[in-house]
Amino acid sequence: MNNNCIFCKIIGGEIPALTIYEDDLFKAILDISPAAKGHTVLIPKKHFANIYELDEEVAAKALTVAAKVARGLKEELNCDGINIVQNNEEAAGQTIFHFHIHIIPRYHKDTLQMTWKQGAYAEGEDSQLAEALRNKI
Repeated sequence: MNNNCIFCKIIGGEIPALTIYEDDLFKAILDISPAAKGHTVLIPKKHFANIYELDEEVAAKALTVAAKVARGLKEELNCDGINIVQNNEEAAGQTIFHFHIHIIPRYHKDTLQMTWKQGAYAEGEDSQLAEALRNKI
C-alpha cells in the first residue's frame, strides 16, 4: 500500500467507492468521472505504479477479470462494444500511478473518441525494430 495513492485508499476503505466486483487480488469500481455509463476501473489490491512493476500472478489474472467485468457490463447495459484501456506513465495519459484498467462500455454514435493517425515505417525500419525487440523480450 502507498499512503499517498487514491486507489490504495479506496482498497483500504478510507475512500468510498461503488464496488461492482472484488476478489483476493482485484477490486472493480465504477469510475466517478465516467467516459460512459458503466465505465469501470479495475484495480489490483497490491500497489504497482504501472505495468512494468506488475508481478506475474496479478498480470496473469488482470485480463481474465477485465473480461469477466466486460461480460457483465455488456449483459447489463446492452452496449455495442467495450474499450479496455490501460495507460502507463504520464506521456501515455496515466494520471493515477497505481496500475489500473479502464473498462468502458461503447455505443454506436457515442461521443467518446479514442483514435490516432496511422503512421508508417521507413523501408527496413520495421524489420530492424522487430529484431531489436526480440533481443530484449
